[in-house]
Amino acid sequence: MLEKIAKVVARYDEIEKQMADPAVIADYTRLNELAQERSEMSDLVEAYHQHQQLEKELSEARELWEMETDEELVALAAEEIERLEAGLDSLTARMRSLLVPRDPRDDKNVYIEIRAGAGGDEAGIFAADLLRMYARYAELRKWKTQIIDENATGVGGYKEVIMTVKGKGAYSRFKFESGVHRVQRVPQTESQGRIHTSTATVAVMPEIEDVNITIDERDLEITPTFSSGPGGQHMQKNATAAHIVHKPTGISVKIQSERSLTQNKRLGIAIIQARLQELEEDKQHASVAAERKSQVGSGDRSEKIRTYNYPQSRVTDHRVGLTSYNLQAVIDGDLDQFIDALTVADEAEKLAAAGIISNQ
Repeated sequence: MLEKIAKVVARYDEIEKQMADPAVIADYTRLNELAQERSEMSDLVEAYHQHQQLEKELSEARELWEMETDEELVALAAEEIERLEAGLDSLTARMRSLLVPRDPRDDKNVYIEIRAGAGGDEAGIFAADLLRMYARYAELRKWKTQIIDENATGVGGYKEVIMTVKGKGAYSRFKFESGVHRVQRVPQTESQGRIHTSTATVAVMPEIEDVNITIDERDLEITPTFSSGPGGQHMQKNATAAHIVHKPTGISVKIQSERSLTQNKRLGIAIIQARLQELEEDKQHASVAAERKSQVGSGDRSEKIRTYNYPQSRVTDHRVGLTSYNLQAVIDGDLDQFIDALTVADEAEKLAAAGIISNQ
């Protein structure tokens, strides 16, 4: 690993020399490119230099411990060795993490789509529970949320619902939530107290700001409709919601969260662009597409990434084998333990693929 990092440091030093060249300084575009590349390396280079310094101090402390005869000084040297070794372990872990190729979408806002799967009305109620869980998690992190599309059921649930989460790093925290979520509990409508199993599927997409997808307006079928929420006379007179269909792919969305038809059309088109961007990336990265499809699946009960078992107050993430026995806290937005474990597992997988660590 240190050999790989040393190459990064060498490149960093080379960039510093280039940026001091008058010819490069005069070329604003080239200078900006080099500055961006240097910025992406700076944390790793700083950690590497700190690691080298700690190794030097550790070597000196060990030499002192071996040569010193005074018991008090030997004890102090032993304490210093323990502190420095802990610091090196921490820096090594940090450098491994910094070596992982960063997903450029991690800082993006997200769209979270939740759809009821198997289980009838109970699946719709569970979809609403997941929506609340994600909204609560976002609230704890001071992120803004907004429901932009919903198809509610008559029992307090959703057939489908789309929420935006706006906040730096939203995608990095929510991206592992895509997949089939399974709930096991006694439904309120169950008179005999039998445990039912229901599912809901979650899809998380980053908001696309620098849009690479161009949509021909002739491919869009836009139908103004009346908003389904409360509204009174104004809502009765004006069809402000927008139902948009992308005819070549069949992707459709109905947006009613904004006050005007124009705003709803703009937001609806942005969501379609995000979905088309996902499709394009899936084509370019077939392995990623296969993984995503295996996670999201069909919504069948046998497919799941996480199970919420109410009788046992248990939540289990099947991808990392992590279980919490405080289900209520998780439903109230305490998701960090799962997201952190999934992030570590993802980093380890990427490091193993790059040959930096063993996957054994």
